[in-house]
Amino acid sequence: MNRFLTFIAGAACLASASAADFSAHFADSTLRIDYIFGGTAGNATALLDGQSRQPGWAGRRHNMSSLPYHGNGHLTLIDCATSDTIYRTSFSSLFQEWLATDEARTTPRSFENVFLAPLPKAPTRVELTLFDFRRDTIAHMSHIYNPADELTARRGGHPLPHRYLHRATAPNPIDIAILAEGYRPEEMDSFISHATVAVNEMLSYEPYKRYADRFNFIAVESPSNESGVSIPLQGRWPDTAFGAHFSTFHSDRYLTTPRVKLVHDALEGIPYEHIIILANTPQYGGGGIYNSYLLTSALTPQFKPVVVHEFGHSFGGLADEYFYTGDVMEDSYPFDIEPWEPNITTLVDFGSKWKPLLKKGTPVPTPIEKKKKYPLGVYEGGGYSWKGIYRPADECRMRNNEYPTFCPACEDALERLIRFYTE
Repeated sequence: MNRFLTFIAGAACLASASAADFSAHFADSTLRIDYIFGGTAGNATALLDGQSRQPGWAGRRHNMSSLPYHGNGHLTLIDCATSDTIYRTSFSSLFQEWLATDEARTTPRSFENVFLAPLPKAPTRVELTLFDFRRDTIAHMSHIYNPADELTARRGGHPLPHRYLHRATAPNPIDIAILAEGYRPEEMDSFISHATVAVNEMLSYEPYKRYADRFNFIAVESPSNESGVSIPLQGRWPDTAFGAHFSTFHSDRYLTTPRVKLVHDALEGIPYEHIIILANTPQYGGGGIYNSYLLTSALTPQFKPVVVHEFGHSFGGLADEYFYTGDVMEDSYPFDIEPWEPNITTLVDFGSKWKPLLKKGTPVPTPIEKKKKYPLGVYEGGGYSWKGIYRPADECRMRNNEYPTFCPACEDALERLIRFYTE
């Protein structure tokens, strides 16, 4: 992709790296920031679409100026008076995936995006940066949040019916909201049943099982006027809560929603950091976008392993470890750059990945015929490419729907991420 940089001027306050004390900088409230990402592959931009606030902050209260992972985009809050960086987070977006499509070369499009941050007590500069697959900046903007701005909307007064399916007992838990897509009001009992299955399945996997006391799972009854979700290949377009549809970017099984603002509207007044959306359909498919949402079919035989896999993307920042023999996808993961995802490597900076976990003497790369001797190794094939990208194990939940566990490297990465959010 070509570099393209867009700036929206804000007040003059420069970023610096410093740790943030939560109570000194933030109220116990949430700042919701809506953006529009748009343009074409050679001309990307980000625009502010709105700011609002609502009671309660469900996110972390420590590690505030640290990134969980690099991701494909950064949101940074900078105190205007001190120039201290007081909060950072990373994310990926459907827009950045779309930029790799043929359509993005010729037809400008826009995509909704919503991010949550703790509510600053003082004027704060908000910086948003998007990167391409080479980690070059393709869009950047900044704007000011002013606590005295009367045009910052108040939200959260009328939450939808919701219930806790699993409650944390540890302090600083991770709040996960589960939304219904394509369930009519009279079908909410089915939704609650499906959400319960998803939670039980999630917590049967390590390391979630070991850290179950650090998670809240909240089922939110978001009703649709019609059942199911849109299946373009079948000409079906029901009226649903979030307009989810298959065939995203003409990939038959890729299930997403373009209506991200509606997703967050449905969660007003409910504590949440991460989002699971269950689709009331037997059609196989799903999708997970890092620090955005996961969406998956709830009526397929593969529902349980798929929801765990997609949560590995949306929460865990894990890459797909599968590949197709003969395919080389250097556009997705350039071979001369180390991917930010913790479970694949190009060997450019393998020391930052699972190298410390390897058994002494493990060959790098590891021949596939030695997979029994080295359950954790460096096996070629992953990130959709059969050459140039390496995965930690022959099989893993991030590669195969039939495999019952995460590989040791994925489990280790998930554990470190859970501890980052909760300790």
